[in-house]
Amino acid sequence: MNTDNEFKQILEKLDIIIKKLERMTKVKDAMDGDKLLDNHDLCMLLGVTKRTLQRYRQFNKITYYKIDGKTYYKASEIQEFLKKFNDMMNNRDNFK
Repeated sequence: MNTDNEFKQILEKLDIIIKKLERMTKVKDAMDGDKLLDNHDLCMLLGVTKRTLQRYRQFNKITYYKIDGKTYYKASEIQEFLKKFNDMMNNRDNFK
């Protein structure tokens, strides 16, 4: 009898995990048709630390989204951030 209950509990936990994984996959693949990046992805892309990303968020340099307690960034908004940063650096170089 105990084994049946334990097996049921395991199956219930597996169902919960499967549902979370499906939701995470859907969220990460597309948000308004845009690819989402998590902290790890963005750190690797920009070559910065997680603390630097936190500063960017704190000072509203980049837009972010919290989904199920995890932070995500739209790839298109990161491209815009990089373009603005590049433009700023080019303008700064022009004044030297």
